[in-house]
Formats: sequence, structure tokens, C-alpha cells
Amino acid sequence: MEPDQRQLVQLLPLLPILAELGRTEHITGTAELLGVPQSTVSRAIARASAVVGTELLVRDGRGVRLTAAARTLLPYIETALAEFGAGLDLVRNESDVAQGKISVSFQHTFGEATLPLLISAFRSRHPGAAFTLSQGARNACLEELASGQSDLALTAPAAPAGRHLESAPLYREPLRLVVHHGHRLAGRPTADLADIRTDPFVALGPGYGLRSLTDALFRDAGYRPRIAFESQDSHTVRGLVSAGLGVSILPPGGDAPGGTVTPETGNLGWAEVPLSSALAFRDVGLSWRRTRTGAEPASVRLFREMVVAEGPRLLSGLAAQRSRSGQ
Repeated sequence: MEPDQRQLVQLLPLLPILAELGRTEHITGTAELLGVPQSTVSRAIARASAVVGTELLVRDGRGVRLTAAARTLLPYIETALAEFGAGLDLVRNESDVAQGKISVSFQHTFGEATLPLLISAFRSRHPGAAFTLSQGARNACLEELASGQSDLALTAPAAPAGRHLESAPLYREPLRLVVHHGHRLAGRPTADLADIRTDPFVALGPGYGLRSLTDALFRDAGYRPRIAFESQDSHTVRGLVSAGLGVSILPPGGDAPGGTVTPETGNLGWAEVPLSSALAFRDVGLSWRRTRTGAEPASVRLFREMVVAEGPRLLSGLAAQRSRSGQ
């Protein structure tokens, strides 16, 4: 027969005492651990035995021992307390998440898909989560993180591990040669850096993560490109290439390769060509400041933990799609 509500109401306040007594099997030790008088523990056992209808504790020489009934109840008591504790943590975390803002600095190219996917996954679990977003060059993002202006930074590459910063990888994506759709290399299965040695190059400005990567590519190829334009935005870079003003190296993205021809815009459009260089990729990662245990706001900690633990899986489809594009 199931206990009625009155019995449950009488037993609930006694559960922590019963659980601790089950671990210690010592009335004095239980009282000391819980910070209550020994008489409180004794009365709690007596009340619980009366409600259950059988003895839960018996004298054994100079000590006490749990009865078979108490040992049967103990796992259920511990499970109930553990589940209630988990629920209490969830409520507190939700309250902390709703009250705090998560500040993320990120490079421009992660604003179309990468960061929105991560935020969407987090908001599906914590609808009250609020974000403050700041986009810019990689160096600027990491400076904001180091100075405390942002809680997290999404960059490529992530900050190098150091005394004050930590990071975790999320995914790797290829870099493509981007050319006007009428360029001689458009439609080629692959291209070498040597193939564009004489072409004007459209670059992102110094301080951008992609600029550092393209500089490394050209160093490996043994020459410096002839930079015709520097921009602060990859969309502008792609637009300049679409107008036939140079070539560039960018992650896959934007509209479908092949370009468009319209009376209003003229012969605009681009094509993406895979690069043969083994260095033609970028690693995307999340960075954060080292903090004392408990000093990190709950909202930031929960988002960071989700991104680190689940980000590679959440973004795997995006990474695969970008790897296939242009091929």
C-alpha cells in the first residue's frame, strides 16, 4: 500500500538525517556532521519509525545498527535527495543564466553560421540566456578577451595556451583560392600558389587571423603577393574579386560559386578553387580567461562547457559542408 500524503509530509524533513545516519550508523557522528543536537537525530529516527510502522534503528551493544527495513529504504532516500539536489542546481543555474550576460568576441566570418549555431543550441536549453556580441579582427577579439571586455573569443586560430588564457579546438576548415568567375583558373580542380604569382591580391588587413594565415601560405610558396587592396571585411574582399579586381584566399562561404551576370551589376561573380598547399586550412577554436574556481559566472561557464564538449559535433555538418564546397 502506498503511503498517503500526510506520511510523506512527515517523512520529507527527516530524509537528510536518515541518509547521513545510513552512512555513519552513529547517532553522535550524524549529529556532528549535520550540526544539530544528538537529541534531534534520536527524535527524527523515532518519528520516522512511527510513520513507517517498523523500527529503523536498534541498539547493538554500546552502539546502534540499521534494521533490514532501514537498509531497504536507504537507496530510495539517497536517490530522492540526489534528484532534488539536481533539480535545485538546475533552477539556480537557470536563474543565474537569466540574470547574467555572456559576452563573446568573434571574427567577422563566424557571424553567419558558426556562432549562431552555438547560441541557438544553448538558447534551446536556456531560453533566458542573454548575449553581448562584438566582432572584429582576431587580434582585437583576443585583446578584448584578455582585458575582460569579453568572456569568450571565437577565433581562428584560438589563443595559444598560456598563463592567463585557455582554449579548445572546435573544427578545421579549408582555405580556398577565390577568383573572378571568368578567371583562367576558375573551374580548375586545384590550384597552386605559383599560379597566382602575377595576379593582384585582395587581402584582409594586418591583425586579422586570415591575414596571418595567407602570409604564412605565401612565405611557404617563396614569394610575397602583389597586394592591390586591403579590406576589413571578407564580404568586401569577395566583392572586389567578383569585380575582377584581384584574387584572394578565403574560407568557403557566401553565395554559390559561379557568379551572376545582370544588366544592373555587370559581369560580377566569383569561383572558389581548392588549394594544393598543405597549409591551406584554419583551425577554429574558443578561448577564455583562466579564473579561480567559482569566479566564472554560471551563464558563461555553462555556455563555455557546452561549446567545448558539444561544439565539434554541433559544427561538424558545417565543417563538412565547407570542406566539400568548391570541389
